[in-house]
Amino acid sequence: MGSTLRLVGRGGPSLAHDGCPAATGPSTPAARTTGGTIAAVSVLVVTDERFLDHRPGERHPERPARLEAVWSGLDAAGLGDAVVRRPAEEASDEDLLRCHPAPHLARLVYLDAAGGGRVDPDTKMSTGSWTAARLAAGAGLVAVAALRNGEAATAFCAVRPPGHHATPTRTMGFCLLNNLAVTAMALADAGERVAIVDFDAHHGNGTQEVFYSDDRVLFVSFHQWPLFPGTGAPDEMGEGTGTGTTVNLALPPDSAGDTYRYALDAVVVPIVERFAPDWLLVSAGFDAHRADPLTRLGLTSGDFADLTARLVGLARTGRSILFLEGGYDLDALSASAGAAVAAAVGIDHRPEAASSEGPGSEVVESVAALHGLVLR
Repeated sequence: MGSTLRLVGRGGPSLAHDGCPAATGPSTPAARTTGGTIAAVSVLVVTDERFLDHRPGERHPERPARLEAVWSGLDAAGLGDAVVRRPAEEASDEDLLRCHPAPHLARLVYLDAAGGGRVDPDTKMSTGSWTAARLAAGAGLVAVAALRNGEAATAFCAVRPPGHHATPTRTMGFCLLNNLAVTAMALADAGERVAIVDFDAHHGNGTQEVFYSDDRVLFVSFHQWPLFPGTGAPDEMGEGTGTGTTVNLALPPDSAGDTYRYALDAVVVPIVERFAPDWLLVSAGFDAHRADPLTRLGLTSGDFADLTARLVGLARTGRSILFLEGGYDLDALSASAGAAVAAAVGIDHRPEAASSEGPGSEVVESVAALHGLVLR
């Protein structure tokens, strides 16, 4: 799959002065909203061709073709002039050390110098993996700087390797560094309150661990239960001063869009509003799609559009960032990423209708009760 969203070329399209591909043909028509008007808001897309250099294995689910599928999905969404493109920049040692101690980073540097190798049963480094990982960890910081400068209304970091399973001291589940956590910690250390919502089908155990006792950061996760990595039970609610700032919606297999929408109304919206964050960061994994080979949830690209629109609406303009996590069926990933990013700027692009009639409402009600929320 090709895409006009490739940013740092190696024999690819020539680069304009801002690091983005120079125009080589007719311009894309301006994107339109559900009412037919030209989109008045824009989305910053931070991505980079060097992410393709992370190659964990020919048959590995987390393969370079995933990112190409995302690029194609954004093109298919017809976002046109609503997209502001930026290449990623590597996270500094100082940025990484906020979340990952030096021995963990040193191990990855050693493997990089050796040309790569297996770091855990699910995760492997190749030549190029360490650069890709540092770029992925730095992408959110590029987005923060651009949004603070008023360059877009929201942002999407189309990165790999993903990050939400990486704990402070361990690689895990295809993840080397915790990309979103690096950004969230930088914001929190700057005095900002940060809400994180993770809708990947797998629990974001690494992100939860980083912030489990931190009352500056709210972590909310939708995920299939039971499923790898085996964490994320509803009674995992934080500890110390962070008690109550971890919210786990552990949903049964086959949960569909109606359950997610109910969870938004009953749990996510009220708890985020109660927390009153300055920034909203989203771990946007698309493996809850009903076609995904690694999970058993029932979402469609239309559901991801609904989820993203509601979540971005909880933040002030210019204070929300989506980070690519999972999604392993290429067609589903392409359609879902396109639908989600379009929805983030009010553009109606739905390759599939939303889903309904799934289980899990009782889980939502139980989590609402655990966190002292009154159902209306």
